[in-house]
Amino acid sequence: MTAEIELTQSVHGLKKECLSYGEVLAQSIAVIAPTTTPAANLGLIYASAGNGTWLSFLIGMMGLMFVAVNINQFARRSASPGSLYSYIVKGLGVTSGVLSAWGLVLAYLFTGMSTLCGFAIFGQSLLTHIGIHTHVLTLFALGTVLAWYVAYKDIQLSAKMMLLLEAFSIGLILVLGLIIWLQKGFAIDISQLTLQGATPGGVSLGVVLVVFGFSGFESATSLGDEAKKPLKNIPKSVMQSAIWTGVFFMIMAYIEVLGFRGSAVDLAKTEEPLSFLAEQAGVGFLGTLISVGALLSFFACVLACINPAARVLFMMARHGLFHTSLGKAHGANLTPHTAIALCSLITFIIPATLNLLGIKPFVILGYTGTICTYGFLLVYILVSIAAPVYLHRLGKLRSLDLAFSVLAVLFMMIPIIGTLGIPGSDLFPVPPAPYNIFPYLFLLYLLAGFGWFMIQRLRYPKMVKKLEHSIDAIHASFSDVE
Repeated sequence: MTAEIELTQSVHGLKKECLSYGEVLAQSIAVIAPTTTPAANLGLIYASAGNGTWLSFLIGMMGLMFVAVNINQFARRSASPGSLYSYIVKGLGVTSGVLSAWGLVLAYLFTGMSTLCGFAIFGQSLLTHIGIHTHVLTLFALGTVLAWYVAYKDIQLSAKMMLLLEAFSIGLILVLGLIIWLQKGFAIDISQLTLQGATPGGVSLGVVLVVFGFSGFESATSLGDEAKKPLKNIPKSVMQSAIWTGVFFMIMAYIEVLGFRGSAVDLAKTEEPLSFLAEQAGVGFLGTLISVGALLSFFACVLACINPAARVLFMMARHGLFHTSLGKAHGANLTPHTAIALCSLITFIIPATLNLLGIKPFVILGYTGTICTYGFLLVYILVSIAAPVYLHRLGKLRSLDLAFSVLAVLFMMIPIIGTLGIPGSDLFPVPPAPYNIFPYLFLLYLLAGFGWFMIQRLRYPKMVKKLEHSIDAIHASFSDVE
């Protein structure tokens, strides 16, 4: 039995090369949670971009493809559970890498908290329709415990569940989209194609919201040990998750804007646009099924966030940044079970505490969904800067690679300006309280993470060398594959 386990586990103790390309792709898509944008959030983007909503999605997708190119400079040369943390250490050094690790952990955990709130909101709504009333904390606990168990039990079970849940919900939305477009006679909406009434500023502000909707597309990089053919399937998943969800978003943006054309209801003020369009099309049951699909998509995202957050913590612990118990894998399940338990607990405690303080789940969703973006933005910028540095050291830097790096960093300035705001600007106003203090809380969080790193560095002087050696060894193990 021991010999069999050794054959199936990686050097880090995780299940070795067990996930197919589809299952790896499901990880990235599940964190994006593509169902939630057309089902709940499209009105917010339309309020800014109007008939240019589809263009905001196109620009957002192209910008994140620039980031994906930089990520894949690393992903096609090495793979590990450390995700972008390992890449940034290799490109910019240990300090930048550790800061990115803290950013990644926050990004994934707060995304998980945000979608846990979505799970509770949709769960309460659906249960109320059938006469069942339950407290939001019960649904918080249910969603967290189910996600913890699946993540703890088996990464293949996690991946298969995410794949099925997302395929179900996306399939329902596409069917409804086809019905809506059919009822419009497959019309070509000239006002959208000519961007009638749309302004550059509105489209730009729409891009800010779109980037938030794509956050997490890189999470497949945390499956470096568990993916089959990781140097092929992980880079492909990173790029294709951005492309396929981008195409899906553009199609549904076009159809939903067209579907609301001539309606007395304003898309910009509609919280559940697909449910409304389903009723208008005479297929209200599809609207209910899509709400169920959105519920399942929110759950899949909670699960998909716990998986990469736990693996980054797992690698940080193995590098001496946390207690060694977080860096151990389960003997039979071959999952980072202690890190998974901690991430699950944090995912539950913060929104539950905020709710006990009287803050409603929808508001918590907005808070945590905003805070998570700072972690993603930090890491996307750092990995885009790290890529040309890394290639230069390999003697393989081309002018095109440098151009992709510059384009990615410049593109990330759009959401940064959008979240921070410009004093006195009508296009990018400073966010209202408490959103205006979130960037400073994030900086305090990074400062605390940096302080902890310095403490550990003083306590264990050889830690940095061991960390560098560990990541160098990972890269060297793939050097003959390139």
